[in-house]
Amino acid sequence: MSSAHRVDFDIKNRVAVIALNRAPVNAIDHPMIDAIHAALRRADADPDVGAIILTSALPGMFCGGMDLRMVAAGDTQDLRNFVYKFYLETMNIQYTLTKPTIVAINGPARGAGMTLSITSDVVLAADDIDLGYPEIDIGLIPAIHYVHLPRNISRHKAFELLFGGKPIPATEAASLGIINHAVPRAELLERAHAMAQIFAAKSPAIMALGRQSFMRANDLDYRRNVENQIETLCNVFSTPDGREGLLAFVEKRAPHWGGEK
Repeated sequence: MSSAHRVDFDIKNRVAVIALNRAPVNAIDHPMIDAIHAALRRADADPDVGAIILTSALPGMFCGGMDLRMVAAGDTQDLRNFVYKFYLETMNIQYTLTKPTIVAINGPARGAGMTLSITSDVVLAADDIDLGYPEIDIGLIPAIHYVHLPRNISRHKAFELLFGGKPIPATEAASLGIINHAVPRAELLERAHAMAQIFAAKSPAIMALGRQSFMRANDLDYRRNVENQIETLCNVFSTPDGREGLLAFVEKRAPHWGGEK
């Protein structure tokens, strides 16, 4: 196992495991998303890899979201560059991969952690954790999830989760179809590897063609709609309440909403 640039990378039995490793909560910043992208490309280019697992090397935490200290300190163009890299480049890499990706969520996932999860093909989670979209509580919006979540669960339930900001237990997320399975924590990686082995045993050529066909068949206007939401998120960063929410988070205080657009 080698560790560099905040991500661990390992290959075993034709499965590449990419493990987020930036204590304390795997907050996503420029170097970390660059490392995740590089690891995905590396796994896809390796003929000895048949499937990819994304998980966390940190016990008790999958991903707490974007590095909001970095976001609060950035200017508008910096934030725009980061958001486009995180959302669109991540999605485009996943779109063009020739190998299936499985996420094993072994700790709480928030915001950007949910985004990393839903851009993958299959999502497993420990049954004792929760997932969430807390952006509304700090004056932000969960961009891609405005497009993704209503397509997978009812519009009304999606609105409740996205605008309420409350965490949802993994078991409920599985029952709603947000994730594939919630499994006992001790079995999570074993289950992920078992599923990865099933995928890795298939014809690499047919898997590549089939996955690309699946992506094209289900893309429709998805990426264009995501890009529209990203533009809205960039605009949110420049609003007084957007800046106040970020500063309040960094300063560990309650935000004082002004209501100006």
